[in-house]
Formats: sequence, C-alpha cells, structure tokens
Amino acid sequence: MLPMIKRDITEKMLALSCKFPVVAITGPRQSGKTTLARSLFPKKTYVTLENPDTLESAVNDPRFFLEKFSTGAVLDEIQRAPKLFSYIQEIVDERKKNGLFIITGSQQFELMSQITQSLAGRVALLTLLPLNYSEIKSQQKKETSIEHQMYLGGYPRIYDQSIAPEDWFLNYIRTYIERDVRLIKNIDDLTSFQRFLKMCAARTGQLLNLTALGNDCGISHNTAKAWLSILEASYITYTLAPHHQNFGKRLMKAPKLYFWDTGLVCHLLNIQSEENLAFHAKRGEIFETWVLSELIKNYLNAGKRPSLFFWQDKRHEIDVVIEKGDELIPLEIKSAKTINQDHFKSLAYWCQIAKYDPKKAMLVFAGDEDQKRSQGHVYSWRNLAKIG
Repeated sequence: MLPMIKRDITEKMLALSCKFPVVAITGPRQSGKTTLARSLFPKKTYVTLENPDTLESAVNDPRFFLEKFSTGAVLDEIQRAPKLFSYIQEIVDERKKNGLFIITGSQQFELMSQITQSLAGRVALLTLLPLNYSEIKSQQKKETSIEHQMYLGGYPRIYDQSIAPEDWFLNYIRTYIERDVRLIKNIDDLTSFQRFLKMCAARTGQLLNLTALGNDCGISHNTAKAWLSILEASYITYTLAPHHQNFGKRLMKAPKLYFWDTGLVCHLLNIQSEENLAFHAKRGEIFETWVLSELIKNYLNAGKRPSLFFWQDKRHEIDVVIEKGDELIPLEIKSAKTINQDHFKSLAYWCQIAKYDPKKAMLVFAGDEDQKRSQGHVYSWRNLAKIG
C-alpha cells in the first residue's frame, strides 16, 4: 500500500483557511476530499452527514448540533443538511475567526445553491478532482505509458489500495447508480440510466446532441437533458463551451461532452486493459478527454477558474482555446506519438484568420518529449504542468 498521496491543492487550501472562516471543497465521490480535509486539519472534529443518526440530529436541531463544535469542525457531505448553512453563517459572523469550518460536498449544484444563499463572502470554494499526473507520478517508481494513465484514471483508492481498476469501477458505478442518483432524483429505470451513462462515455470528446443521445437510449430529449444534469452535478461529466469569436465564420453552437476521469470511460466502454486501449477506436477521444481534464485540474489545484473553450467552424476545429486576459491561445490535441506536418493545419488556419503568432500556438501529443517547432510549442503529455 502506498502512503497518502500529497495533493497539489494542499498549499492553496491551507492559505485560504487563514483568510476565510469557511473553506468548502467540492468534487466527485472518492476524489479524496475527506482524506485531504482530515489530514490538513487533524485537530478539528470530523463529522459525516452520511451517518443516519448524525444527519437526523443536524436536520432536526441544527443549532444544538453546531454548538458542540466550539473550535469548528470538518463537516462531510454537508449538502445533505441544508439547514446548517444559515446557522454556520451566524456562528462565523459572531466568532470572526478564519478556518473555523471545513465543509465538503459531492453534489455541486445543491452545495453551490446553499453557499450562494447563506455563505457568500464568507467561504473559499475549491474543487478537488481525481489525481492528476504529477500527483500520481510522485508515487510511481518507474515511468509509465499514456495508455496506463488513461486506463487507470485518477481515483486515489486505485493507487492507495492497489485495486484493479475493473474491480474498483464496477463497485463505484454500482454505488453511484443505486445511491447518488436516487438522492438527486428518484429514477425508477436504473437499467436505462446505466445505458445512458455508457452512451455518454461513447461520446466523450464529441459535440453534444441531446436528441440523438436520447434516441439512442430510447428516452426523450428532456429526459436526456435531465439525466445529463445529474451526471454533471455529481462530477461525472462536464461540457466545454464553444468560443464565440467567429472571425466572420459560421461556428458550431453546441458544447462538447467530456468525462472527468478516463478510467471510468474505459470501464464503461468495456476496455479491459491498457493494451486493448492502445488500439481502440476511441483512443483519440479518450486521450483528448485525459488532456483536457489534466489542464483543468492544474487550474483548479491553484484555486483558479479555468477559462477554456473550443473553436469550430464548418471545416476546422481547435480543440482548446485558452482565454488569458485579452489573448486567445489555441491548443491542439493529437493522440499520435509522432508529430507530422498535417497536425498543424488547424492551428495554421486559426492563426491566419485570428492574426495570431503561430510560434505561440500549442500542440499536445502522446509522445514522450517536448519539441521545438516553427509552427508552435509542442508539449508531451508528460509536461502539461508547463501549460498555463
């Protein structure tokens, strides 16, 4: 068993706890939120609202429940007891002490709604996603392949407990469907929802068409929209918006669908090994999903909001457009391990119509070493921390 992996978000979380009375950390189940909070604040009482008796106490008598924690507490899955937020507001306003409460939640929309209503201006909000490559690499004794990283994904217990990914994801999906889905919305037809989840995995990295997705699953457009919102609320999927900059071109208006974790995608697509993934028809989309997730994790671990989009007209597409102030930086993602001239076509086109210096454009590929090219910076998948 490996020791607990140090998370890149640690320094930011500690710094914010010195400036805000409440620090909220959101993210998918099993991403390491509880482990991180308890390890960084070991002197605080830990309370989980997953415990039925504890939840009943918090719901029925929130004032008395919170009075027990004179020095604050780590409150896990707090969205299950929404009445607590107003009373926490009273406590932090009265005590005027920073780092009092550390709260966690795995249902982002419900948690954010309560924070906006009761704790605005009093809470620092962080998002903890599954492990990124730099965190995983710090624990590995030898170099691994990109297929290995994509197949395993980033959920900490796979590494901490050396669990086979097929075993872990089977139980994760079963627990997620039978438990969290029913907490958010009581879905009677779990078989259809599981089919919907698999069909979403098959579309990672693609334009989102809810009508076509619903038709393939035998459900309506509105049902597909509602079910996708459940996946987004639970940090399973997210959408990447198109950039509005048109340069006189007709652009795609639909967002693109992505999963936060490629290990989950591989399991849902019945990819049974990293060798199987190496030659799989969806390898390109899975690599794009992995790269984009890594980029977003780097922003979130620094406490920053990512400003990432994609750009696409009828003939060309830029996988990622990074908005940095007034500058738009184009980035292409190629799953090949060898770079050729064709890989720069979309970048060259975009730089021409956007009047952008091609030397500042970026390309990420599945090779192992960075390259210097006149058409832009070429980064290995191993060095995404350099970007942004």
